[in-house]
Amino acid sequence: MNLPPDFLASISKLLESDTDSFLSALKKESPVSIRFNPFKIQRNPLHPFDSIETPVPWSKYGSYLKERPSFTFDPLFHAGYYYVQEASSMFIANIVSQLFKDPVTCLDLCAAPGGKSTDLLSVLPQGSLLVSNEIIRHRANILSETMIKFGHSASVVTNNEAKDFLKTEVDFDLILVDAPCSGEGMFRKDEISIQEWTTTNVKMCAARQKKILDDIWPTLKPGGVIIYSTCTYNTLENEDNALYIANELGAEFIEIKIDKEYNITPSFHEEAKGYRFFPHKTKGEGLFITVLRKSTSNRSENQVLQHKNNLESNKKGKKNNKSSSIFLKDSSQYSKYLYSPDEFDYLEHNNRIIALPKAHLTTLLNLKHSLKIVSMGIEIGELKGKDFIPSHVLAMSLELNSSSFGKKDLSYTEAIAYLRREAISLPDSPKGFILLTFKKEPIGFVKNIGNRANNLYPKEWRIIKDITK
Repeated sequence: MNLPPDFLASISKLLESDTDSFLSALKKESPVSIRFNPFKIQRNPLHPFDSIETPVPWSKYGSYLKERPSFTFDPLFHAGYYYVQEASSMFIANIVSQLFKDPVTCLDLCAAPGGKSTDLLSVLPQGSLLVSNEIIRHRANILSETMIKFGHSASVVTNNEAKDFLKTEVDFDLILVDAPCSGEGMFRKDEISIQEWTTTNVKMCAARQKKILDDIWPTLKPGGVIIYSTCTYNTLENEDNALYIANELGAEFIEIKIDKEYNITPSFHEEAKGYRFFPHKTKGEGLFITVLRKSTSNRSENQVLQHKNNLESNKKGKKNNKSSSIFLKDSSQYSKYLYSPDEFDYLEHNNRIIALPKAHLTTLLNLKHSLKIVSMGIEIGELKGKDFIPSHVLAMSLELNSSSFGKKDLSYTEAIAYLRREAISLPDSPKGFILLTFKKEPIGFVKNIGNRANNLYPKEWRIIKDITK
């Protein structure tokens, strides 16, 4: 690993006598960690790994593995039964579980590929809503795939800039800004991040992070909480920006309880409370986290006033979003597919039937009016002429009423063939739409027509990699 000389000088100044231990840790292989989907485990307890080593100490659902299996060829991975996530980043859920006991509206602003969003949904109080956003479209599609596989209905994926949220009528109780950064904390996992690192890039990242914080700040409620994190080590992108939030935007640091066994390093600035993960001390990659509560009388008064004016303008310029005309008057044909059908309203959009949770209907429609939506609620299926084709989103959903379909539990070989989108033969199954499972966990739909079954797994998600490689 050829680290840039300027980075070596910077980290040596930061860590002083710990520098050699840090550099030695970078030469070791990164630990492998996964986090289970608590909702899918609850309904279908399985023990899919023989190689679990120890739990991730700060995560309720995270575990280290002794070795890295081929996740691509595990049907349970594609079923959203677990997520492969770097262990240090799981600490964010620990923070949220300490601070929130009542339902919240939460924004994960820079959310792709979705690890932190799914972790948030695992610990947010029941009745909460999560908005997961990603500015880059192809990454937003990856984020949407992650969220669909997780299966939670109280989530929406958007593809917007931070400033776009000023146009909405939504204020957030909690915002996570896991900001794009210089990536120093990922050096041993990502060779490209080493090649792209420069002191100029560090300064550019720090400036961009401030711009993101400025743009999203008015949408955080007074008294709301912001979690700011990066996967980098320098103080310019970390402590300096934490102090910017406190002093320029108007917020107070929140102290989080941590166990000594975590070996988390405190902030390098006395006034900026923060939590640092270094690979020579904690079993994971580099991470910085700080937590602040927005002042009830914050210093961004002009931005907040502008945001309020936008909200009033939006309200005056459109009719009530919850217009009965956009919802189906008779949803009985589709509501039968959900476990708790009365908790949803049903609409048809582009020949697709979508179920939106009633508890968050106003918020979801406000977002839909103002932002670019990638996915939201539960897509139950698509209308094609006289046919109704159940959606893969429904198969992944925690709300799936599996008794509405015939089921077939596949062998491993059959499941991999299905996930490759190859032809499946189900001679002993009835004709029609069949829910396929692996170890009783749903992996998708086919339409059985007798001599063969039409594979309905999403084309863009199919396994392409050769299993022998």
